[in-house]
Amino acid sequence: MGRDEALRRSLVALGMAVFVVGIITFSFRKMVITYGFGIAGIGLILLPDWEFFDRDFSQWFTPMPGQRRVGSDRAPDTGRFRLYPLRVFLLAVIYCIGLYKWWMIISS
Repeated sequence: MGRDEALRRSLVALGMAVFVVGIITFSFRKMVITYGFGIAGIGLILLPDWEFFDRDFSQWFTPMPGQRRVGSDRAPDTGRFRLYPLRVFLLAVIYCIGLYKWWMIISS
């Protein structure tokens, strides 16, 4: 599944979530907030340059080489997201705070 397909499926799922929130709460404001949080979440997961972030955290502050390797020179891609503990922790904290804030707004 390519990035375009993942983006398309994520946007459809977000649309359904916004619709469900609107039906349950009868609040346009809560629908807009859900949509905003969803778009921000999708943007933070699917849109970043994962080739840059797929390095060790200590290398995030050094620039990448100007010329990227072509597909034949590149190491074989396993299609898996490498789990660096610090990156997973930072993303988990950011998303937990965001989901908590969203839930507090929706449940009020």
